[in-house]
Amino acid sequence: MRGRSTSRWLLACAAFVLSLSFAATASADSYIVLYKGNAVPSSAKADVQKAGGTFVYGYDKIGVAIARSDSAAFAGKLGKDNRVEGVSSTAGFASKLQEPQAAAAAGPQPGELPNEPATDNDSLSVWQWDMRQIHTPAAHAVTGGSRSVVVGDIDTGLDFNHPDLRQNVSDADSANCLSGAPVQGAAAANDDEGHGTHTAGTIAAADNGTGIVGVAPNVRIAGIKAGNSQGLFFPEAVVCSFMWAGDRRLDVTNNSYFADPYEYNCRNDPTQRAIWKAEQRAIDYAQSQGVTVVSSAGNDSDDVSHPTTDVTSPDDPPGTAVEREIHNDCVVVPLEVSGVVGVSATGSTFQDTSAGEYRDNLKSFYSSFGVSAVDVTAPGGDSVYFTPESFNGRVLSTYPASRPCTRRRTEPGDATYPTATYCYLQGTSMAAPHVAGVAALIVSRYGRADGSGARMSPGRVAAMLGNTADPQACPGTLPAGYLTFTGVNSGAVQQCQGGPGSNSWYGKGQVDALNAVGG
Repeated sequence: MRGRSTSRWLLACAAFVLSLSFAATASADSYIVLYKGNAVPSSAKADVQKAGGTFVYGYDKIGVAIARSDSAAFAGKLGKDNRVEGVSSTAGFASKLQEPQAAAAAGPQPGELPNEPATDNDSLSVWQWDMRQIHTPAAHAVTGGSRSVVVGDIDTGLDFNHPDLRQNVSDADSANCLSGAPVQGAAAANDDEGHGTHTAGTIAAADNGTGIVGVAPNVRIAGIKAGNSQGLFFPEAVVCSFMWAGDRRLDVTNNSYFADPYEYNCRNDPTQRAIWKAEQRAIDYAQSQGVTVVSSAGNDSDDVSHPTTDVTSPDDPPGTAVEREIHNDCVVVPLEVSGVVGVSATGSTFQDTSAGEYRDNLKSFYSSFGVSAVDVTAPGGDSVYFTPESFNGRVLSTYPASRPCTRRRTEPGDATYPTATYCYLQGTSMAAPHVAGVAALIVSRYGRADGSGARMSPGRVAAMLGNTADPQACPGTLPAGYLTFTGVNSGAVQQCQGGPGSNSWYGKGQVDALNAVGG
């Protein structure tokens, strides 16, 4: 998710295109232009050019434009327009991916979408402790999802040729958003980093006899490339991704990153305002189009609902982070945008032999949390506190054969892809796609249930995720050494607040795929 695999781990779009052709110079910076209204003025292209820039793309439904300029005076000149709320350069404002170290309520009636069951007997299924922990194999006897449901994985793209993914990839719904303007197609959204292929596999790896099986192996997956080969997520790419998902009316998006400019985006900071408000508008637009948005909570061991300090922003270029005091007016995007389903991470069920008791699905040592931010929890892996069943405590999923992976497994491929690669990773980046997959199963099972053809609203999907989760109380005691993992930003000792029905570490509990599909 950003900064650490999940702490900063973080065609024809119906968007209004004023111009797409531009000659960008090597020194030109990208800019977010935020207008006061929800429209991009017809004069925007000329206004940008007059201020010394090049117009890249206009998102007329949310009043946001993307521009480029090599002029230091560009933002000031364009900002004098009384229709403009803010102009911010996105140079250096990106999120960096990095792996962290060291009884259900009665559900609705099934809907009209075609559903098929699935099995969990692929060659590496035995290593998928994470799926068993949320009862996915049992859920698959009810449904493995519907081909009518599409999940957009907003990430570094996905390896569309991977033998465990390619039959489920939706080419028409995939896009490369790195420039701030969408380029359609799975080839354009190919993964050159690895992270996106891993999250995609957890969501929708095929039930095909080899490799792993995803949470929703029968749904289709769209790669929406917002992160580059260095694992950096720039704001223009994030805005583009949510607008693409909204215009395509995708069912769910997974977001295993934090959108910058900063890990915590302060509402009253003039440098940050235009960027985080543009991102917020894009997310709100996607939700208004029926897209359920799932986001990871981060890997800083911090209470994001009570922030005190940010010591990690910005993280590009390296060495430019500045320590700053922050308060509750500073929020994490997309995690803390209204309506977004926030996800913390758990490890495998851990037995504390010194205390002689089990701690069911203990929150991963690195996982951030927050009573106002975390709605549910899911397996993200934990390399410190884990059971032998989980091998090394991490989550196994698909990975590009061309990308380095320290903890790798391989399976035979075919003539076009001789070796299918799988990688063990941990992070709240790995937890969120489990929830996105369960959300896809919910839409598959219950969507369009009233005969109107209408999909389930994001609010209803979020409610079902929480209402069918397995409640989990704050732990009474913790394993030796656990509290030495203090907040990266705050330096504070981790504390769980709340009761078994809702608390800051687990939200309403760990998602339960079987409960969610009415099994």
